[in-house]
Amino acid sequence: MKGEAKKFDLNIERILEDWEKHHAIREIIANAIDEEILTGCKPMEILKDAGGRWHFRDFGRGLKHEHLTQKENDEKLRNPHVIGKFGIGLKDALATLDRKKVKVSILSRHGDMTLEKSEKHGFEDLMTLHVYIYPPSDPKFVGTEYVLSGCNAEDVEAARKLFLRFSEEKALEHTGYGDVLKRGDGSAKIYVNGVRVAEEDNFLFSYNITSLTKAIRKALNRERSNVGRTAYSDRVKSILLACKTEEVAEPLVEDLKGYEAGTLHDELNWLEVSTHACKLLNSLEKVVFFTPEELADAAYLVDKARGDGYKIVTVPSAVKDKIHGLLDVIGRPMLDLEQFQHQWNTSFEFKFVAEDEMAPQEREVFRTTSTILELAGGKPKNVKEVKISETMRLDPLIFREANGLWEETTGRIIIKRSQLKDLETYASTLLHEVCHAKSGAQDVSSEFEDELTSLAGMITRKSLSR
Repeated sequence: MKGEAKKFDLNIERILEDWEKHHAIREIIANAIDEEILTGCKPMEILKDAGGRWHFRDFGRGLKHEHLTQKENDEKLRNPHVIGKFGIGLKDALATLDRKKVKVSILSRHGDMTLEKSEKHGFEDLMTLHVYIYPPSDPKFVGTEYVLSGCNAEDVEAARKLFLRFSEEKALEHTGYGDVLKRGDGSAKIYVNGVRVAEEDNFLFSYNITSLTKAIRKALNRERSNVGRTAYSDRVKSILLACKTEEVAEPLVEDLKGYEAGTLHDELNWLEVSTHACKLLNSLEKVVFFTPEELADAAYLVDKARGDGYKIVTVPSAVKDKIHGLLDVIGRPMLDLEQFQHQWNTSFEFKFVAEDEMAPQEREVFRTTSTILELAGGKPKNVKEVKISETMRLDPLIFREANGLWEETTGRIIIKRSQLKDLETYASTLLHEVCHAKSGAQDVSSEFEDELTSLAGMITRKSLSR
């Protein structure tokens, strides 16, 4: 470097003792990426020369001495996507590199720079870190290049891993608040404008927050690391609630299966997130939501849903209670057990069997209908007919086809054809429905139980009196 140097005092009062070389390199990379964002220049380059020195170069406007001052940068403050704001990071980086015995040279069209210790102006007994600024060796040099001697490949790689652009995590969906990223190996990562600020062992996804909240700005300290979850959890929720794609909805809903086993990822413990995931999936696929208990208790109905082309999705009871009666993100109703059963019954059509279509044994059993009704005191006045059907509506108590049905609106008792297998089975089903017709009550009610008791006594009395 030729010419007389100007000395610029960095005025660093506090050294970040816990910073390592890779933290300093991170700041150099961050400044280069910011320059790309602000100017649209081509991506930075990182390379190692034959002498073992590492070069970090951007292709922007070139570093000036005023960039080394600690003050708010209006240009960066106006752009929400840049990383640095106050000029602190670069000063900390240079001080760390000096402390770690790394030799630093900086090339720019505005000057060639090196780090040196020199007496503080006006206080010759104090030695502080200065940047020596020489006339530029190449006035046409494009961008800024940092040349580091004394760091190794591990230091550089550790710094690179702190940036989303150098990671293997790919975006699954972009939102106005940030991006959902497919989690790579190890812990999930939390990035702010592409710089890693935290890790989460039990997050399903990684995230890149691009719209910062006041809490995040406050938490982004000089270290840019170990930012607490309380600072970014609301923004992560906002990102997930803004998602619209199956690439995000599918893993979220699939993860709900881990509720019973206790393997649920932390995002799904946020009820609004799990609810949104269900609403989103419902808009993208034909699904019915069941709790783990319902999968066992309503196995028949589960098979019916699958047979009708629905995908079965398991959710915790709290989520099912939340989505019951809701519409999804495009206005379609969300189906749970009860709603699917209601929908199925509403669209149901009986397949009636005429007496001449019955097998001889079935016909013989069916012809005892009048005799059975006589034992029960005769056919109730509100019963117009007894019919046999191949198919039946679903029983709301047992979640499978009912054996018999009393239709008050039509005055029909309808018996499933399978009940004609023998007289005892048919008679018990028919009398059960007669009780409904006479009492006007549903199963498991005191009125129905009273009528059933009365009917049993009547049949016994008539049988014994013969």
